[in-house]
Amino acid sequence: MIDIEAIRGRWVQAAPLLDERSRRLFAANEALAQGHGGITAVAQATGLARSSINRGVQELRSGRNEQGGRVRRPGGGRKRAVIHQTGLLATLETLIADAIRGDPCSPLRWVSRSQRQLVRALNASGH
Repeated sequence: MIDIEAIRGRWVQAAPLLDERSRRLFAANEALAQGHGGITAVAQATGLARSSINRGVQELRSGRNEQGGRVRRPGGGRKRAVIHQTGLLATLETLIADAIRGDPCSPLRWVSRSQRQLVRALNASGH
């Protein structure tokens, strides 16, 4: 009999300290330790998807760290906003053109407008 509450207790203690990949490997390790039915039990205890746990099991069984120090594979994660929204960079440049302060030769630009003002203006222009 698999003790789901014990798994949940260990998960609640460790989860805040783990990144996405570590959570997957922790859950996979728990599932392998439980044997048959472990993936289902760990999914119930942690709330992780079975596919994530299966991916962690594959990583553990392979014994290789193909990703190195990365949490996600290259290309994973959210794409940059300028890729999804054409014209975003040009609109932002026009918004800050008259608010730039500091040394004009410096690659670092100081803008006298707040982030909130810029977000409101971008939203008003349809971004």
